[in-house]
Amino acid sequence: MESPFRRELLAGSHALVTGGGSGIGLGIARALADHGAAVTIVGRDLAKAQAAAESLGGPAFAAAADVRDAAALARALDDAVARLGPLGIVVAAAAGNFPAPVDAISANGFRTVVDIDLNGTFNTVKAAAPHLRPPASIVAISAYGIPVPLQAHVVAAKAGVDALVRTLAVEWGHKGIRVNAVIPGPIARTEGMARLAPDERTRATVVAGVPLGRLGTVDDIGAAVVWLCSEAASYVTGAVVPVDGGANLLGAGALYQHFRTL
Repeated sequence: MESPFRRELLAGSHALVTGGGSGIGLGIARALADHGAAVTIVGRDLAKAQAAAESLGGPAFAAAADVRDAAALARALDDAVARLGPLGIVVAAAAGNFPAPVDAISANGFRTVVDIDLNGTFNTVKAAAPHLRPPASIVAISAYGIPVPLQAHVVAAKAGVDALVRTLAVEWGHKGIRVNAVIPGPIARTEGMARLAPDERTRATVVAGVPLGRLGTVDDIGAAVVWLCSEAASYVTGAVVPVDGGANLLGAGALYQHFRTL
């Protein structure tokens, strides 16, 4: 996919991406690097994060930390800033998920997803805050924005992320820090899509619920994040932006009917 932006759009910026070792997070890291940002990738698996950082083709750093561990995350950010300088961009993309009805989600399973998705986003922005050099941009990767069967834990956690984003936008706006969220729709060739739609029948059901008639790509999400982090979005904060081909407009009716047949 040819970039719609100039190569130098983010030149001079240092961007941090949690969960950047694979999937949507790696796609975002590549998009930021493609537009001139130096990128730090933080993930639980250092070897995986290092391989991802090396693939970016520009200034990059990799650090190991679990977003559930606030102290480890703070140490990772200290190392990243020492290597690549103050942060101008933070993307909280680390996430946990597994498809299950509420009846099959244990208390520990629910807690784990909330801890990664919601608490991990909070830990990321808290650890990044002392290192942000305004004007700065924070983007949290959210999900759905509507009730979705088999995803109660994720929907609950990400609703908290959306509320956190809006509150941070209010509290930090006067500091020159913009805070937004992106809600990816169904994205092809990701672990999440493989779990939620493991067969052609389910994928067809998903696509039927997308007005644009196709699955999204990681490049679609990366481009949206680049826009939100650029001067082109300098008056945008507190927004929760669906990048989903219009899927939110139709709700989860098709998926609900599919769920009823399982």
